[in-house]
Amino acid sequence: MSVRRCIPWPDKRLRTPAAPVEAITDEIRALWDDMIDTMEAMPGVGLAAPQIGVGLRLAVVDASETRGQAVRMANPRVLHASVQPRSYDEASPNLPGVSAVIERPRAVTVAYLDETGTAVEKDFVGLWATSVQHQIDHLDGRMYFDRLGKVKRDMLLRRAKKAARLA
Repeated sequence: MSVRRCIPWPDKRLRTPAAPVEAITDEIRALWDDMIDTMEAMPGVGLAAPQIGVGLRLAVVDASETRGQAVRMANPRVLHASVQPRSYDEASPNLPGVSAVIERPRAVTVAYLDETGTAVEKDFVGLWATSVQHQIDHLDGRMYFDRLGKVKRDMLLRRAKKAARLA
């Protein structure tokens, strides 16, 4: 297990839809372990494989208060989303120094393969739901700021460039 480097925006791998995972192998399980270590080191509540330069549909999420409750997901997809929205200030280690309030469904039902290769359907609510949706966006080659209007998105990217120069 090790902490992996998050690739910097605008690396094209962040815009490339990730490939489906064909089978849950020991290599996939080891990658999930690295992803959890990387997420904890940020610290964050989720991480998708493309964020560390791996083009597979893998994600981890842990929005628990106590930590250590990470959900490992392969090929996650939203089956159902609530109509009730929830706003949350989202950020990404791929674009440090900036964040934006994004509105997403408050609850989602997600289908995925777990660490045993079993097909699972699970309900996520609140921050868990926000993080799962954020990770699925990464798997689809999207960033959270793509959900902003053009003016807000351009301002955020200018602030990110400025923050990167000052770092």
